[in-house]
Amino acid sequence: MYYNPDFTPAFDMRRAIAPAPRLLVPAEPNKTTHLFGLDLRKATRVETADQLIDRALLGTPTRVSFVNAHCINTLYRDPQYAQVLRDSDLLLPDGSGMRIASKLVGRPLGENLNGTDLFPDLCARAAYAGVPIFLLGGEPGVAAAAAAEMQRRYPPLRVAGTRDGFFAPEEMRDVIGAINASGAGLLFVGMGVPRQEQWIAQYADRLRVPVLLGVGGLFDYYSGRIPRAPLALRKIGCKWAWRLIQEPKRLANRYLIGNARFLAHASAYALSERLPLAELGAGVKRLGDVLATAFALLVALPIFLAVALAIKLEDGGPVFFKQTRVGENGRPFRMIKFRSMVVDAEQHRAALLAHSERDAMCFKMRRDPRVTRVGAVLRRLSLDELPQLLNVLSGAMSLVGPRPALPQEVVRYGDRSRKRLQGKPGITCTWQVSGRAEIPFERQVELDIAYVEQRSVLKDIGLLLRTVPAVISARGAY
Repeated sequence: MYYNPDFTPAFDMRRAIAPAPRLLVPAEPNKTTHLFGLDLRKATRVETADQLIDRALLGTPTRVSFVNAHCINTLYRDPQYAQVLRDSDLLLPDGSGMRIASKLVGRPLGENLNGTDLFPDLCARAAYAGVPIFLLGGEPGVAAAAAAEMQRRYPPLRVAGTRDGFFAPEEMRDVIGAINASGAGLLFVGMGVPRQEQWIAQYADRLRVPVLLGVGGLFDYYSGRIPRAPLALRKIGCKWAWRLIQEPKRLANRYLIGNARFLAHASAYALSERLPLAELGAGVKRLGDVLATAFALLVALPIFLAVALAIKLEDGGPVFFKQTRVGENGRPFRMIKFRSMVVDAEQHRAALLAHSERDAMCFKMRRDPRVTRVGAVLRRLSLDELPQLLNVLSGAMSLVGPRPALPQEVVRYGDRSRKRLQGKPGITCTWQVSGRAEIPFERQVELDIAYVEQRSVLKDIGLLLRTVPAVISARGAY
């Protein structure tokens, strides 16, 4: 164990060096989202970091727990852990699983407040507010290495001490004594779920540190012991896949079986919370979308990575193509696809309009010269549409629904055509299994309207099954 005896306990902290104007202001009541019987903080990362530093400066006792899919699985089988979470002062939503659950019940979360991203924010603010930190947990040397990395990034940061997480019960008095003697204002406890939360709950009354946070394995990342997931994977909520690749033996059960278990818990919870019976059909459809999409993303992750690499290697341009489309009831959204054309494709569109193979408002060419070599393969196999699964997960699209309309099409719609906007746009529908681009635009519109007027869960299942041979045949895929 290491601790720095030079700290004066810490309410020299108020004479902190930097962004003091906003510190120590009265806090607003926490905004929360209620999920799984827990009130999760609904805020930005900046607001949360500021709030925790304020509490450290004011000496306000605060127990902080991060809540992710693994935590919910643990909550269901461990009543003691569930109670510890409910007794925490601040619960922070962590990861894409919580986002999925919030969408299933229609209760929006704030930002993803995972500990790995919040840790450097807290260290930066602690450095300039004069709040010492103590790191407890991990294998020998890991906490010290993580602390050293934070001091390298933020030189004014005062590390009050570090200690690995391997100590016997008879050493507990010494460990707590060292933490208390250090004068720390923030204690980061990295022992894993549920041990860290239970340890904090058990010893909170003996610890003279205002803010106590259970932070899991983040010391491993900042010590350099385990590399973080690439930003692209973190942005789409798939950092767990990267962790699984890094530690397959240790994490296979947690992520492969655990993710399926979490989706089952989330689905059951959503059904128990679901709204009026009149909305049950839409609720079942949405639930099916989320479950099927989450499974598809899990299975398709290697394909995602391979396609992204192929696009990047071909011309160095962006992997994704994002375009504004018009969704249900005329709401615009950003549709995501793998980029299959040259980077400046839109600049050449006007010159090609005369060659469109459609007479109506939707431009289409069988041999569009803007399509790249990789893009031609992606279109032939319909792989360019895979990222639309993310649109489905976000709720902007459905697996089955009318073709996502372009804004310039919608402004020219008559009353009849506007009926197709009464349904959430989909990745597939009747037009997809009937020839896609070979169907005249007006016929596509009529097929979409017929779907909207006659939609049902059974019809969706039938269309999904018919999509498989349609994709294999590649009819109209250009």
